Amino acid sequence: MDWTADDVPDQDGRTVVVTGANSGIGLEATRELARNGATVIMACRSTDRGEDAASDIRGDVPDADLRVVECDLASLESIRSFADRLEGESLDVLVNNAGVMAIPRSETDDGFETQFGVNHLGHFALTGLLLENLLAAGDDERESRIVTVSSGMHERGEIDFDDLQGERSYDEWDAYAQSKLANVLFAYELERRFRTADLNAASVAVHPGYANTHLQFRGPEQNGQRFRKAAMWLMNTVVAQSAEKGALPTLYAATAPDVEGGAYYGPGGLLNMRGPPERQASSDRSYDEETARRLWNVSSDLTGVTYDLPRPKPGPEPESGARR
Repeated sequence: MDWTADDVPDQDGRTVVVTGANSGIGLEATRELARNGATVIMACRSTDRGEDAASDIRGDVPDADLRVVECDLASLESIRSFADRLEGESLDVLVNNAGVMAIPRSETDDGFETQFGVNHLGHFALTGLLLENLLAAGDDERESRIVTVSSGMHERGEIDFDDLQGERSYDEWDAYAQSKLANVLFAYELERRFRTADLNAASVAVHPGYANTHLQFRGPEQNGQRFRKAAMWLMNTVVAQSAEKGALPTLYAATAPDVEGGAYYGPGGLLNMRGPPERQASSDRSYDEETARRLWNVSSDLTGVTYDLPRPKPGPEPESGARR
């Protein structure tokens, strides 16, 4: 499958929320969605940077229908405020894209370890608070979709329920991998609950491969690690694909008609780091339903966000997972 941005179907009349839409993959996904007629709500921590990004997009797509709305995934109060501002609106797609990677240990406004708090708990809360908006958009012709952006690093991840917040032991890469595994577990569990409720909605996980964005530099910048920052620059220059190409799995999962709920999509080229999107297998741990249910319950307890969805009965994993 040699799918490109030129294959994005007409999005006229659809409304999409993209978190972290002001930079990197989120910015490029927003650009292509707007180019194809979608109304895109750009959920950004900084509205100033969001407006700058919107201006950049309008330079390419003059008639782009964009709304910049503040949403800080490190603050449950901000997430709730964002959801309140969208009350009553139908949403066709939610792209859970924003994230942080391999940063020194810090905590969100609510006391969560930042990587777990932003990458997983923030998106868990946001999805739950927007669920009514998303379910209102599904119809007989087209389902509503939740696309959660993970990483190939999820394969290294383990969910440490005894130390989720890294309070006793913290490694920045282990914490990142845990948060990215949590993304996939959440996406699959949400799909199982959609199926149990027989809803016209789909939950999909994706990874961008190795894309050249600023995400890789935040950790070494915060740590003051000049050598690591230089190494990241070299890898981004020599190995990485562009942010535009890194956004293709997200765009495919959000728009392609043959996407299946419960699937995992990523680049199909060299070591799954680059190339056109394809359906892939995620890690064995990501298919553990008991871990997924436990993570779901813990996430609900920590965020105070509940979903009006039935708990799935034990059964087969998502059909499209194509396990190794």
